[in-house]
Amino acid sequence: MLTYDFKKRVRYGETDKMGYLYYGQYPLLYEIGRAETMRHVGFTYQKMEDEYKVMMPVVEVEARYLKPAKYDDELIIRSIMEELPTRMVQFKHEIYNHEMSLLHKASVKLFFIDMETFTRTNCPEDLQNLLRPWF
Repeated sequence: MLTYDFKKRVRYGETDKMGYLYYGQYPLLYEIGRAETMRHVGFTYQKMEDEYKVMMPVVEVEARYLKPAKYDDELIIRSIMEELPTRMVQFKHEIYNHEMSLLHKASVKLFFIDMETFTRTNCPEDLQNLLRPWF
């Protein structure tokens, strides 16, 4: 299982009138978590698209809002991959505040899509090889 934490501070423009992180901002946190997790293992979205001609559209999101994140909170975005990806990858995300209080959790499923044919394909073998030590 691969787990990676990334820190991000809530900016004023991301909040609503109450000073809470606007609910629509959470999927952007998932994206940050996924991208930084892949960067952590030595693979980037840009490399996947430019060299492997594979993209990863989101096909399912399940989210649970537990407590609000507030303006200027430093958040920990924890991204978890429980299974080695094949034709699909699932990330679980947990958002904590600086006190490690769980504020939010989500599950996001993505498919691997061939950018030339727009059909489902397998996870690039090089990415699987980089991920394999965690599984």
